[in-house]
Amino acid sequence: MIEQNSFKWRHFQADIILLCVRWYLRYALSYRDLEEMMLERGLHVDHTTIYRWVQRYEPELEKRCRPHLKACNDSWKVDETYIKVRNVWMYLYRAVDSDGNTREFLLSPMRDAESAKRFFVKVLASTARSVSQACPVAEQVAPPTTPTDTTIITSPPRVINVDKNAAYPKAIAELKATEVLPQHVELRQVKYLNNLIEQDHRFIKRLTKPGMGFFSFETAWRTVQGFEVMNMLRKGQVQGVNKGDVQGQATLVARLFGVVA
Repeated sequence: MIEQNSFKWRHFQADIILLCVRWYLRYALSYRDLEEMMLERGLHVDHTTIYRWVQRYEPELEKRCRPHLKACNDSWKVDETYIKVRNVWMYLYRAVDSDGNTREFLLSPMRDAESAKRFFVKVLASTARSVSQACPVAEQVAPPTTPTDTTIITSPPRVINVDKNAAYPKAIAELKATEVLPQHVELRQVKYLNNLIEQDHRFIKRLTKPGMGFFSFETAWRTVQGFEVMNMLRKGQVQGVNKGDVQGQATLVARLFGVVA
């Protein structure tokens, strides 16, 4: 589907690069684990080289998968989990629907109403944003702004389930006041209703443990993008790949990059 120019001047074949990237994003492995696994295959790949591959192709993978995501329903479950960056806890906002399908995610240094509002706007805009552009890192660290373009709302939620965090009602009220969010959207602050997303956090947390944290916000954001995309693939959210179809996942990733699997 896509030309192989993305791998021009690389010292290894494209299928080997994608294999390392896909395994790192899918399984709880460190870069040194992958270095040893490649050595068993007779390939001498330094762990820092694998790190550069992952940082280079993670955002590209998300961008190319976005057009093929299946539609989600209108019941949102929103929560945040913790990611350590330079020994400081950052907040990963995540939203899934009532079927457990991932809707959107956002890494933020703060856990307040402005961050929550920015996340809700990102979820609302995700279906309207051009699928040909990945979300740049600069957007993650830019100061939050109050949205004014109501045309981004193409599929508003029926209900939003959150925990007892006081920032959520404030963010929802401000979005309704600016008509970014319809008035009929119901906000539920019932903790047990969010058990589904609490369980879904485990996949992301399990993948971050081998690396023992990140050294920069940019590195963390690029890596989280890849974790989330592979989580979507694992759950069968991408068209043409069923849940649990491991070979189908590998074939799709190769096809997205124009590589013969």
